[in-house]
Amino acid sequence: MTTPPHARIAADIKQRVAAGKLRPGERVPSTRQLARDWGVALATAAKALTLLAREGVVVAEPRVGTVVAEPRLGTVVTERRGTKAVTSEHDLTRDRIVRAAIEIADAEGLSEVTMRGVAGRLGVATMSLYRHVGSKDDLVLLMVDAVIAEFALPEEEPCDGWRARLETVARLQWAGYRAHPWMAGVTSLTRPLPSPSLLRHTEWVMRAFEETALDATTKMYVHVLIYSFVQGIAANIELEQRAQAATGVTADEWMDSQEEQLRWIAVSRQYPAFTRLLAELGDFDLNLDRLLEFGLKPLLDGLSTLIEPH
Repeated sequence: MTTPPHARIAADIKQRVAAGKLRPGERVPSTRQLARDWGVALATAAKALTLLAREGVVVAEPRVGTVVAEPRLGTVVTERRGTKAVTSEHDLTRDRIVRAAIEIADAEGLSEVTMRGVAGRLGVATMSLYRHVGSKDDLVLLMVDAVIAEFALPEEEPCDGWRARLETVARLQWAGYRAHPWMAGVTSLTRPLPSPSLLRHTEWVMRAFEETALDATTKMYVHVLIYSFVQGIAANIELEQRAQAATGVTADEWMDSQEEQLRWIAVSRQYPAFTRLLAELGDFDLNLDRLLEFGLKPLLDGLSTLIEPH
């Protein structure tokens, strides 16, 4: 009997793990990489990773990818034939579909989320997903809504005015991006998603402005400005993850590799102000969390002159 393609892929990865070529904690090839290397469909590659995850060979690590699992004491990884699907079609729900899609996006990026890939991860036929989700766009909307809902607004509203409300919304939005970096590339200012969870955030902000003299247009601009400020910084989280995944070089290692270029800038004397800055700066570490806090306060200070004119 011919071994199915996904089983051959899984067997190859298990052999590499057994030989020590892939060690616990190391990333295994992504769904897209496997599909490219083996000349198979994305769904087939996803099915191979699903089989490996079911057998405990690999595990999906948020913001890292699919990695080799730590071996469990007293267990031996073996191939199991005729294993049931991860999820029977009878037990398939919209929530399970959305959660599987989020897991893929967290581990490998939103570009890796396809209806076939999600179906492969769940071990069901692709068409069965369409009984619960109308399309890929509908699935992404549900993913966004589920992620925003993870970081719920407080039940008790702050009683110290608009500023506390905007700070709360901004920090919850940042926490969502931190946990799910792909989110920063999904929501658009010009084409906002009709997400109930996002609309609750908008409602929260608009209630904060009810006691102010702002007109409707200004209220919306302030809301969009805060949202885009957080999103703009958060976009760099996923950009860095992509760069590190593609090159294997961390941000610190990349900066170290630019030392010669920076030295040339100093020697050339073409940029004296920047050269003096570098000399004074020393060992600078760009921390995105600190950058957010650094920018949020003066941004709100500036808005206060608009919202509370003297």
